[in-house]
Amino acid sequence: MDRCKHVGRLRLASDHSILNPQKWHCVDCNTSESIWACLSCSHVACGRYIEEHALQHFQQQRHPLAIEVNELYVFCYLCDDYVLNDNATGDLKLLRSTLSAIQSQRYEVTTRSGRTLRSASAAPDAVMPSGARESQLRDEDRMFTALWHRRRTLMGRVFRFWFGLTDCGRRREEEERKREEEEESKREARERRRALKRQLQEELENAPLRKSRRLRRKNQRGADAAVAAPPQRVHKRPKTQRTEQGGSPFKRRPTVTPGVTGLRNLGNTCYMNSILQVLSHLHVFRECFLRLDLTQALELLASAVQGQLVGKISHLSLTQRKGFQSSSGSGSGLSGGASRGRSMELIQPKEPSSEHISLCHELHTLFQVMWSGKWALVSPFAMLHSVWQLIPAFRGYAQQDAQEFLCELLDKVQHELESAGKHTTTTGVPQTQKRLIKQVLSVVNTIFHGQLLSQVTCLACGHRSNTVEPFWDLSLEFPERYHSNSRESAAQTSCHLTEMLAKFTETEALEGNIYACDHCNSARRRTTSKSVLLTEAQKRLMVHKLPQVLRLHLKRFRWSGRNHREKIGVHVSFDQLLDVEPYCSPHHKHFLYDLSAVVMHHGKGFGSGHYTSYCYNTEGGFWVHCNDSKLNVCSVEEVCRAQAYILFYTQRVPQDKDRPL
Repeated sequence: MDRCKHVGRLRLASDHSILNPQKWHCVDCNTSESIWACLSCSHVACGRYIEEHALQHFQQQRHPLAIEVNELYVFCYLCDDYVLNDNATGDLKLLRSTLSAIQSQRYEVTTRSGRTLRSASAAPDAVMPSGARESQLRDEDRMFTALWHRRRTLMGRVFRFWFGLTDCGRRREEEERKREEEEESKREARERRRALKRQLQEELENAPLRKSRRLRRKNQRGADAAVAAPPQRVHKRPKTQRTEQGGSPFKRRPTVTPGVTGLRNLGNTCYMNSILQVLSHLHVFRECFLRLDLTQALELLASAVQGQLVGKISHLSLTQRKGFQSSSGSGSGLSGGASRGRSMELIQPKEPSSEHISLCHELHTLFQVMWSGKWALVSPFAMLHSVWQLIPAFRGYAQQDAQEFLCELLDKVQHELESAGKHTTTTGVPQTQKRLIKQVLSVVNTIFHGQLLSQVTCLACGHRSNTVEPFWDLSLEFPERYHSNSRESAAQTSCHLTEMLAKFTETEALEGNIYACDHCNSARRRTTSKSVLLTEAQKRLMVHKLPQVLRLHLKRFRWSGRNHREKIGVHVSFDQLLDVEPYCSPHHKHFLYDLSAVVMHHGKGFGSGHYTSYCYNTEGGFWVHCNDSKLNVCSVEEVCRAQAYILFYTQRVPQDKDRPL
């Protein structure tokens, strides 16, 4: 969250557990993985994906903010999102630098006054064993850290006491006191409402059933019919009741708009959620995976990934699958997302949903749940663990790049389909399954596939050499004048998408005489046997074959140092309708593209920040902003004002001219 209102002034005690690495373990289960320290008290516990002790602490004490002691992420439980902003005094930044110094054991911290504090080292003439010296250095480092924090605490007390004696300090103290009183009154009011709600619920549960006259008559007629009916029909009614009450969670009646289903953030998985939302909203891509059923086709794909085939596969239907968990409760009239808490959430198991690991299998299952209109929120554990198994580069909870994840995901899906297609030629697979796998593979191969024409012109003879190369996306660079990283220039200037496309297809002069022209050298070989003649040349790229879905990757991150990549924060203007005729070779017919999805990156750094996406819902004819579990319907004007990172345009064919925007 870019602006969390719960980030206030931090008042950590000098003996807080967060300042002692020996206490970085859960006080309840004693684990050292995913440790979160409360910023309101000295409680340290594990995250929600271990044993949820930190979440239980919030539910009991209502302390909103907590920090992950290893990754230094700050999370707000009231906002249910990660915190990106800081308070006015910069306490979070100072706390992160302190924890980084403690982790690295190199205490070189710059205070607010500009003074650099460093840890002392042992005397050079002291002769002692290496182990004892390292132990002494560690003890001195810890002592230095403790003294530094103690001095900072005492200075803070002195300044707070001095500030409290001034008029401004007294006003600030009075405002804080009033704010605390208001928060306390609100908390007491919430507790009273909850107690009253629990009391009313208990009274309703203990109250006898009340039926109207119409229901009593209906039950009486049903009882009379049951007595007069033959004995064979008496046993059918309890079976129907069990099916309606128990049964599979997939038998729910549609209660949300198809496609308006949020994906819960499982720990820095916003890059995966935004890409999955975009792929599910691309109509052609989604339909080809929904046509796959959970029978021989998907089992064949899964077994092809593992390098083995299943001889005889039992037919499984979606309503017979086990392992899914759904939260209790029923809701209706939801528009999607986390609008009704966890009553409409589907929690996938932490193991893959198939006997073998397959991304095609998980995409089919996830798309079917998201477009069933029955679930407002999904926790994609199975999809995440399948990605970890098949794409090791994305294993763990570190922040990743959405563009890299999209390329790796499509590459793995294509590899699975190709492996399954090879196995179908040697096994007794029905012809319908072979045809289905070939159709899906054809869609995956062609939906983003296009061709570039690289044209090199010799300046000596004017001969043109053409080379056709495939592409799956176009990575567009910013012009040089937008590379300034200052905030003022980024706010004043605005780059248009057509300007970046023009830069991509502009004529580029090759430096020096480096081009070996075939036309010039063929005439030269007939007259002399000298070496190859090198001439000056120009090069230009043009789109030779247009894809069905055009992916435009805006290269916002550039290397500004040896190991640092900074973000270009210039706003890129783009339109709903894109005409690519000026950038194509002249033999094309359909040049118009409609905007389908936009992926955004919030934040300043490459390895940090947050990903969201705007997607066009073809079923409802509206745009939706997908922010993990939160989904909001938005206008096209809001989409065009987005800070785009990846743009998706769908080719407009003659029968789609009446598509609503």
